[in-house]
Amino acid sequence: MNYQCPLCHQSLTQVDRTFKCENNHQFDLAKEGYVNLMPAHHKRSKDPGDNKEMMQARRRFLESDHYNPMRQAVVALCENILPVENPNLLDIGCGEGYYTNEIALKLAQRDPSIYGLDISKVAIRYAAKRYPAVNFSVASSHRLPFANNCLDAVLRIYAPCKAEELQRTLKEQGVVITVTPAGRHLYQLRDAIYDGVRLHDETPEIIEGFTLESQQHLNYMMELSGSDAFDLLQMTPFAWKATESFKQELMRSDSYLCEADFMLRVYRKQS
Repeated sequence: MNYQCPLCHQSLTQVDRTFKCENNHQFDLAKEGYVNLMPAHHKRSKDPGDNKEMMQARRRFLESDHYNPMRQAVVALCENILPVENPNLLDIGCGEGYYTNEIALKLAQRDPSIYGLDISKVAIRYAAKRYPAVNFSVASSHRLPFANNCLDAVLRIYAPCKAEELQRTLKEQGVVITVTPAGRHLYQLRDAIYDGVRLHDETPEIIEGFTLESQQHLNYMMELSGSDAFDLLQMTPFAWKATESFKQELMRSDSYLCEADFMLRVYRKQS
């Protein structure tokens, strides 16, 4: 186990259902199987992260597998990049574990240690209960509760993280895999809400201490039911701008065509 104490940064050792450091800070494993490594004074609100309604909408949409082509592309990258024995991977902003668990299943023969981290306790509670093959924790992506140089890869699907934390926790030659919206991602949805839609900026992120090694563009059309389209809207920031009439129109739709457009990139830690 590669967890470190979020209070004093010493290594955490698991004894039964408790993680403990040498300074006697203790963190109990919840009944669902996750550990909360988010001290109260690190929170910006009482319950940070997505609320229950957003989580449920995202869960329903992801379970319809409209994002499965992207998930399989991410899994393929992990299979090609990670070590063949005992790889360690952290999925930052893992939500309900839709991507994390698929990676754990596909890499099972390599005896991996797969971690999922999110600031949302309600999402992690659901993920841990459903996907026992993954080690889930509630924690901040800006204060990763992991030891120095312990991870082979970090996956970031739309998730922020400080470059110095990536540098600290990744091994030499470790990788960061990012997924970001490409130019036309959800174009039809945005076009119905905003006047004059701008394409997403596809300029590669610069991550200090890392070199962009490869990038892959994935574009496909999704045919959604009305309920799927509404769930997709609810899991995006666009929901705040959408009119009630448009929401009702989506719900009543028999079929709604919308583009999925992603950029997948691999960054290698510099020696």
